Amino acid sequence: MAIRAYENRDNDAFEIKHDWVPRKYISKHMDLAVVCSEDQNFLKHHGFDFLAIEQAMDYNKKGTKKRGASTISQQTAKNVFLWPDRSWVRKGFGVYFTLLIELIWPKERIMEVYLNSIEMGNGIFGVEAASQYWFIRPASKLSKSNAAALASILPNPRNYKANPPTRYIKRRIAWVLQQMRFHGGKLDYDKYKDAKKKD
Repeated sequence: MAIRAYENRDNDAFEIKHDWVPRKYISKHMDLAVVCSEDQNFLKHHGFDFLAIEQAMDYNKKGTKKRGASTISQQTAKNVFLWPDRSWVRKGFGVYFTLLIELIWPKERIMEVYLNSIEMGNGIFGVEAASQYWFIRPASKLSKSNAAALASILPNPRNYKANPPTRYIKRRIAWVLQQMRFHGGKLDYDKYKDAKKKD
């Protein structure tokens, strides 16, 4: 956020919108929507999804379009602790902070920080500000479709619109909703904790 404000310091029209809200005031649909859109192994990995990294590398060798493989944990570490850069130093710090938050924060806390720190529109940070901006409602009142729309713009939030959606975003929303149904309609953090105890 601070970096975006600095980048636009000479643009009087640019305004940062942000409101932090605890997880209990965020619609349960939002957790699942971003997991389905961004990181389907969020509850299974420890910060890095090596299968997704391998698949992205194979995909990137074949075409001109690039696919990323960063997890929600990696994106959270980047948004909270790091600066926008592609240097090896920044990547090294990214690994360190990703491992650190996976070690000391439960998955629920990682999700809460993620949903409050990601950009969901040009200068719109966090799910509460995005919900108010795109749907004129608090994050606690987001429907499944609203949550899917917000999750669908995450690959390029400065250019995509959650409402009204373009034809491309409509297709993404339909896909995210399909994935949400496939995953049972909610994120089961308790199941993850039980599996972790057995490990």
